[in-house]
Amino acid sequence: MRYVRGKALAAYIGVFLLAATLLLPIGTASAAQITNRSLTLQAGAGGDGGSKPSGDVRHLFTFDVATTGNVGSIKFDYCTTASGTCNTPTGADVSGVSFGSESGSDLTGFSIGGTPTTNSFYLTRTAASATSGDTAVLRVDDVTNPSTDNYTFYVRITTYASTDTSGGSTDTGTVAASTATPIVVSGTMPESLVFCTGATVSTTLGVPDCSTATSGNISFNQLFSPSTTATATSQMAASTNANGGYIVTVNGATLTSGLNTITAMNSATTSVPGTGQFGMNLKANATPSVGVEVAPAANGTTLRGQAATNYNTADTFKFTTGDTVANSANGGSGPTNAQIYTISYMVNVPGSQIAGTYTTTLTYVCTATF
Repeated sequence: MRYVRGKALAAYIGVFLLAATLLLPIGTASAAQITNRSLTLQAGAGGDGGSKPSGDVRHLFTFDVATTGNVGSIKFDYCTTASGTCNTPTGADVSGVSFGSESGSDLTGFSIGGTPTTNSFYLTRTAASATSGDTAVLRVDDVTNPSTDNYTFYVRITTYASTDTSGGSTDTGTVAASTATPIVVSGTMPESLVFCTGATVSTTLGVPDCSTATSGNISFNQLFSPSTTATATSQMAASTNANGGYIVTVNGATLTSGLNTITAMNSATTSVPGTGQFGMNLKANATPSVGVEVAPAANGTTLRGQAATNYNTADTFKFTTGDTVANSANGGSGPTNAQIYTISYMVNVPGSQIAGTYTTTLTYVCTATF
């Protein structure tokens, strides 16, 4: 009776061990962990920002393989969690993914393999050996990001020795990424015309600055004389974003002392000491030595300011009220950055010029066409 019991007990233990053996997984292997792994969301060809929800973007994967051996394919699964059941992130779609680029010399030669699904694709290449620590830098394009703002999603990366992800996996690892709420920064540039006059206008950090304009009261460099030419200068600065640019006109009378005047130069001509002449130009002159060129100099694009006809020839002067003396038409009328003009004034008088203090008030008007 005791023998029978022992035999029965042995049979029972044998059945239990068999049952326990059948509960163990068969044919499993622990994949090594991919290291130095990252996913960078990059802007797409259409300009969508890398983290834009629902953006058509590029995903750049960088990682090091852990196991030495063949790497023939790499699978990428887009999931809502880092482990467990892989559910597709809301709005994500990699079914139209295309291969973008690869760099480095370790793991190359890849292309899209098989038929991508909404949340999964793999890259394939002719199975080639890799060494533990080899780096993969792989970019795929035409990825549709999840559609939710500030939404974290995961991509599970798995390497295989086979070229079609069949068979057991070799290495695995997960990267996390997130969409981000777009920050929209906006501002308005209104129609702009900046114009000022003064004895001088200076620059601030290299840019003409109307806040530096000084008083408009100027005096000639010497007493009037029939033998020498008297000179003076003033300055003005202008800029505009008007599509039609600007014009500057001068308005006022010639120099006057009571009922006595100095003849205005109604046509452009040179200085002739001993005759009655009051004129101006916007150039650097040698005879008489006065004035400088517009600065910064016109380049026909961002800087267009120039002296106008009859006021744009060195050593030639004119004054007629209402004349256009400057404009922003260099290279074609249009918007221009700030420039400083120096207006040169000259006076010649005959010996018979009646003594007195001669003055005039000149008004410069800058008109922009938007």
